[in-house]
Amino acid sequence: MDKKNRFTQTMLANAIKTNITHALKEDLGEADLTSNLLKDGIKGQVQIKMKEKGILCGKPWVEECFRQIDKDIRIKWLVEDGENIKKNQLICVVEGLIASILMGERVALNFLQLLSGTATSTAHFRNLVKSTSAKIFDTRKTIPGLRVAQKYAVLIGGGSNQRIGLFDHILLKENHKNTFDSFKNMLQNIEHLEQVQVEVEDIKELKEALSFGVKNILLDNFSVEDCKKSVKLNNGEALLEASGNINEENILHYARTGVDRISIGAITKNIKAIDFSMLFSPQKPL
Repeated sequence: MDKKNRFTQTMLANAIKTNITHALKEDLGEADLTSNLLKDGIKGQVQIKMKEKGILCGKPWVEECFRQIDKDIRIKWLVEDGENIKKNQLICVVEGLIASILMGERVALNFLQLLSGTATSTAHFRNLVKSTSAKIFDTRKTIPGLRVAQKYAVLIGGGSNQRIGLFDHILLKENHKNTFDSFKNMLQNIEHLEQVQVEVEDIKELKEALSFGVKNILLDNFSVEDCKKSVKLNNGEALLEASGNINEENILHYARTGVDRISIGAITKNIKAIDFSMLFSPQKPL
C-alpha cells in the first residue's frame, strides 16, 4: 500500500479477514442446509461475470471468502482490481467442490457488488473533474464495519482517503467549536493548529483560521462563489477542501474554483451496487 494511504497492509489484511469471518457467520450460521443435500465430492467450476460495466473491486475479499471455506478451492482471475469491465465480461473462474463454492457464493458476490459500486462511483466523480487539479476524497460516512473495505475501493477508483477514524487525524468541526463558545476561542486553546484540519462555515471563520496559521481548512457548505473568494483570500497558504452539497451536477464548478480537494460522502454512503453473477460452467476443470 502506498505510503500516502492512511491504512497499512496489516490493517487491510485484518479488515478483510474480519469482514469475511463475520459475513460467513451471518450467512452460514451452523451449516448450509441446501448444499448439504448435494452428493458428496462433486467437483466443478463456476464463472463469475460482471453483468454491467464498471470498475472491478473486491478480489482480496473473494479470495479470503473461499479460503476460509475450503483451502482447496482455486480461483483463476482474468482481470485485476481497478480495471474497467465491460457488461457480461468474465472476471474469474472458481474451481473446487461445488458444495464449498456455493457456500461462499453470496458472500463473495456481496463484497464484489458493494466494493465495485464504490470504486465505480469514485471513478465517475474523478472523471468529472479530470480537467482540474482537484482531488476526490472520501469521508467517514461509511457502512459500519466496512470502512477499510470502502476506503480501499475509493483508492481503486482513483480517489484519495481522508482519515480512517477519530484515531489517526484531528478535524475540528462545528460541535467542537460549540464546546469552546466561539470559533476564535477554540483556535486560541488548541495547540499545533498547523497539524490539524479545521472546518470553517463562512469567510469570517476562514480569515480567523488563516490568521492562526491553520494549514488544512475544510470549507463547509460553501457556495461556488464563496469557494472562489476563499481560494483568492488563501493565496496558497493553506490546503483548501470543499465539502457539503456537492454532486455530479455541480462538482466541476467547485473544482474550477481552485480548491485542492473535494470530499464526497455519497461515494461511500449512497451505494449503487454493481450486478454480478456466478453460474456453473460445463467446461472441463482448469
